[in-house]
Amino acid sequence: MSATFKSIRAVVPLLDRVLVQRFKPETKTASGLFIPSTANANPLPEATVIAVGPGAPDKDGKVVPTSVKAGDRVLLPGWGGNQIKVGEDEYFLFRDAEILAKIQE
Repeated sequence: MSATFKSIRAVVPLLDRVLVQRFKPETKTASGLFIPSTANANPLPEATVIAVGPGAPDKDGKVVPTSVKAGDRVLLPGWGGNQIKVGEDEYFLFRDAEILAKIQE
């Protein structure tokens, strides 16, 4: 199931949700051969963080901020997240705890 919006700016993550855009798989090899779309059945595990929520409250009621910020590159699980479509672009909402790692280069 996917939702459709006119602009990604209309989506503001709540609590500990993180809005990401997965990297698109290469459609052409370095030598110029085109890769068929059926060869890329699994989504790439890397994504760019677009927006983050303020964080979720802990059992004492204090808000624990998310561990990533907009612009970070992250490693995601192979499947999951809630899909959001804006035009031809696809975005996903994940909980902060579902993100596997932050990629630092």
